[in-house]
Amino acid sequence: MLLLKNKKAFHQYEISEQIQAGIMLTGAEVKSLRNKSGSLAGSYVKVLNNELFLIGAQITPYKFSTNEDYDPKRTRKLLVKKKEVFHIMTTTEKKGWAAIPLSIDLAGRHIKLKIGLGRGKQEFEKREVLKTRELKRELQREMKKAHLKI
Repeated sequence: MLLLKNKKAFHQYEISEQIQAGIMLTGAEVKSLRNKSGSLAGSYVKVLNNELFLIGAQITPYKFSTNEDYDPKRTRKLLVKKKEVFHIMTTTEKKGWAAIPLSIDLAGRHIKLKIGLGRGKQEFEKREVLKTRELKRELQREMKKAHLKI
């Protein structure tokens, strides 16, 4: 079940592969995510000391929590195998490549982060995608009109 989604990730990056990772969360953060309150906008994944961290993701405080000094944008450790950490590290060292958080999902009773490895799109590539999408919509409208006239 989808809890949060990074809506701009597929617009700004060309995602080539996806990796699923666990997240270290507090109990109040889990309850807050189950209420679908948070945002992945502007967040990214970084490798520090051969470990993965989610930086900049906002999980709003749980409304019934008593923790006064909670930081909603704190850095959270990601749980993946060493082989996957090495793969992400070697991929993101290439110029133009990044590890982007795509979504936070509920897998059984565990909360997982879907990480996308992708290359940043240039501005003209973004415009080209929007143009082809608009042409497809226009074509479908015309096909529907033609189908209704028959």
